[in-house]
Amino acid sequence: MADHVDLVLEQWRARRPDLDPSPMGVIGRMSRLGALFDAELRRNFGKHDLDRASFDVLATLRRSNAEHSLTPAGLMHSSMVTSGAISQRLDRLEARGLVTRAPSETDRRGVLVTLTPEGLELIDKVLPTHVDTEAQLLAGLSADEQDQLAGLLRTLLESLGDRRD
Repeated sequence: MADHVDLVLEQWRARRPDLDPSPMGVIGRMSRLGALFDAELRRNFGKHDLDRASFDVLATLRRSNAEHSLTPAGLMHSSMVTSGAISQRLDRLEARGLVTRAPSETDRRGVLVTLTPEGLELIDKVLPTHVDTEAQLLAGLSADEQDQLAGLLRTLLESLGDRRD
């Protein structure tokens, strides 16, 4: 069996035998998987009128603590949303009634972002479908293969400076 990346590697080996294109095999496959994964995840989020960043904010608030509250800085640190997108995302989620922003009781200059009951209900509805979608995307690998892949990807991420703080 061969995938599209195998074809690309064969072509490079034929045209540039002086280069070892094997890193392209890993990066190319990761890129193609990322695009395929993203399309499926977007489809699932779209069924719930969400995008990936909005889902991530809601999920981060849901899993963070019993109060489902964080500061905007805490949200950025704990989620996969960039700092430039957080204010915009919070504005949209607040307009939909899924989060509130209120002054912090412990820091007069700070703000707390909190899931509303509607936000909690939505994330609790979306989360199982999200996990099911991810499981379907990984169904081509056994549980042991998934664990092995997760470990290898963790090692690679750590080597590139992505560490748990």
